[in-house]
Amino acid sequence: MINVSVHRDQVREHLLSEMKKGRLQIGKTINLAALARELKVSVTPIREALTQLQQANIIRAVPNRGFIIAELNTKEASDLYDLVANLEVLAIENSDFSEEAITKLKEQQVVFENAPNAIARINADFDFHRLLTKYYANDIVQQVLTDLKARIFFYESAFMKDDSFYNRTDNQHEAIISAIADDNVPTASLLLKMNWMLILNYILKQLKTI
Repeated sequence: MINVSVHRDQVREHLLSEMKKGRLQIGKTINLAALARELKVSVTPIREALTQLQQANIIRAVPNRGFIIAELNTKEASDLYDLVANLEVLAIENSDFSEEAITKLKEQQVVFENAPNAIARINADFDFHRLLTKYYANDIVQQVLTDLKARIFFYESAFMKDDSFYNRTDNQHEAIISAIADDNVPTASLLLKMNWMLILNYILKQLKTI
């Protein structure tokens, strides 16, 4: 339970955590009063946290309805995946990977491969990418990536339930790790960009069917 002295950022992290668990759905109104009772805080830090998430395009304010999880669209998907791909490439091109870092990537890949369900698999994939980029010492980029992936989560949780699709991303993850281990950053960057574009193309095809 979050303490009564909770700040806006703590509420924000709570909401992001709920999103990662699949407990907040696209188009669903966020009940501020219920959330305030649950967290034992006033609605003020909740409104501030939701406003931050609105600025990150995760939440949308709708007149007479309040805050809802924004609906999905092809333009946003293209912009999101392209930006994340380029920021992650920037990150690994400016990172040094120790043997320990490479080992952690391999361990996380095993977690990804053995994820028991779609939500766990998406979060394991995000954790793999977080390990890829964590050594880039740019706090602004790290925060932007966190916000962008909070939004991307809704695209992947909506459409990435086909286990067979992940066979291709498995291979790409392993190839990225291998390239990093060989200190071949250009190849790792290319593979990383391809990884995100593979997912984007799949998402775009799914969006066109709804």
